[in-house]
Amino acid sequence: MSDREILRLTGRDVRSFLQGLVTNDVERIDAGLVYAALLTPQGKYLADFFLVADGDAVLLDADAGQAPALRQRLSMYKLRADVAIEDADLFLHRGLGDVPSDGLADPRHPALGWRAYRDAPQEDTEDWAAIYVAHGIPQSGADLHPDTYILEAGFEALQGVDFRKGCYVGQEVTARMKHKTTLRKGLVQVQVTGAAEPGTAITADGKPVGTLHSRSGDTALAYLRFDRARGAMQAGDATVTWDAAD
Repeated sequence: MSDREILRLTGRDVRSFLQGLVTNDVERIDAGLVYAALLTPQGKYLADFFLVADGDAVLLDADAGQAPALRQRLSMYKLRADVAIEDADLFLHRGLGDVPSDGLADPRHPALGWRAYRDAPQEDTEDWAAIYVAHGIPQSGADLHPDTYILEAGFEALQGVDFRKGCYVGQEVTARMKHKTTLRKGLVQVQVTGAAEPGTAITADGKPVGTLHSRSGDTALAYLRFDRARGAMQAGDATVTWDAAD
């Protein structure tokens, strides 16, 4: 898959190094794929990715557009840790249905099937963007941006954050949002009637409500301010509706 880059992290300290940085419990890689994110110290999103055990090494499956900056950030944090980061020379394969012997179930949602890492590219005909939108799954680079707080993007439901693992970069802000606040904004699934491209501002009664993100047919993801997202909203010439009960 040309939209993913697979890195291999090796060294004596690789697990403890990642454990102190990412939002999920790295030790879970012994049981399957782990979905996680790297945040700023202020708790905002930098990148999301999958981690998988590869013998004593760890494979990191990242969005290709984010991979160079992610690699640079990890190298900056490495300091004297015994960790090396290199290209894995592997390709992501993914599919629906039964998980193959070398595959692992996608932990975010059962509808997302499985992922495997192989030494040859895959011809993939699935419309993954439509599947993501249909199940409210945010996509790297499309729905997740540097000003995103991961709880507003649904990372808890996506099995992307562990509140018991201890400290990581951005942990304090994330924990405070979980335990001491009620989310007032977030990424939700909406219905759209009419022409509107991702990035279009959403308004209600002339007041800003949010932004339209990924779209597939009449269904889309949108980042909304919940207290204003009532009734029919506008995104350019399109009408946007959100069922808050969802």
